[in-house]
Amino acid sequence: MAFKERVFSGVQPTGNLHLGNYLGAITKFVALQESHECIYCVVDMHAITVWQDPAELTRNTREVTAAFLASGIDPKKQIIFNQSQVAEHAELAWVFNCVARLGWLNRMTQFKEKAGKDRENASVGLYAYPNLMAADILVYRATHVPVGEDQKQHLELARDIAQKFNNDFSESIKAHGFGDAFFPQPEPLIQGPATRVMSLRDGTKKMSKSDASDNSRINLTDDADAIAQKIRKAKTDPHPLPNDVKELDQRPEADNLVGIYAALKETTKAEVLLEFGGAQFSTFKNALVDLAVAKLGPIGAEMKKLVGDPAYIDSILADGSVRAKAIASETMSAVKDIVGFVRR
Repeated sequence: MAFKERVFSGVQPTGNLHLGNYLGAITKFVALQESHECIYCVVDMHAITVWQDPAELTRNTREVTAAFLASGIDPKKQIIFNQSQVAEHAELAWVFNCVARLGWLNRMTQFKEKAGKDRENASVGLYAYPNLMAADILVYRATHVPVGEDQKQHLELARDIAQKFNNDFSESIKAHGFGDAFFPQPEPLIQGPATRVMSLRDGTKKMSKSDASDNSRINLTDDADAIAQKIRKAKTDPHPLPNDVKELDQRPEADNLVGIYAALKETTKAEVLLEFGGAQFSTFKNALVDLAVAKLGPIGAEMKKLVGDPAYIDSILADGSVRAKAIASETMSAVKDIVGFVRR
């Protein structure tokens, strides 16, 4: 059967949203709303797979929502909500716990990375959350998901779960009038330049909120002075910028800064090098400061304004959750019929 095209994506409310989050995800969300029906979720249930301070979780949920709004996502045209307000996510995740195989989850590299050596002490939620991620997507029968490199494996799992559900319940799916498949095979959406933004202190490491040095990242709430200082202090090598993109492969810090410039200006690394190839880093950094302040300054200011009005943010999330639930409950009702649960 043909599925209605729909985009789903989620962002964890873990605090300190930075340039990597903005360029790797949020800018894509803004662009996609021009061409797709989009559902954007603050995935607070995923956040608690590791312990969260309750007050910080509340604050961070509102901050992510503020970033969505400040960046240009229209809450009237698209759905913005937080995951925990739509219980169908957890309901479908349990069904998927019974569809997914242990061997599939054992291959998930992110669990191994996050749990570290002390895996016996990790939460069951951290182990099983890829099933919840699959439920997040498929409870809306979403057809497309914008994902970074670190989430491709989880999207593959969602596709495997969808296929196995469709196979396991094929006769019931047909009997209930859904044709050959109830769930779609969600497709990854290709990302643009600088989707993987690296640390300003080490071009071989991903920009991260957990880095001990605040100078390693540009936070979305940084003011113009902080943005300028961090860019000017960013690690570089002693050579001028190259003229050929291929030369960036061996120069991670140069590659990172050129990629950031390209993404902020919505152009390519090759175009950036046409303009700045052969220039000293001091010249290039001044241009990058001007561009970053112009692009990020208004977003940070608007975020601070929105965070100062939690009642407004909560109203956006409440409205979004009602609209999201209308779709999710329809999916979940059908799943219960397909699986064979007795309903009133």
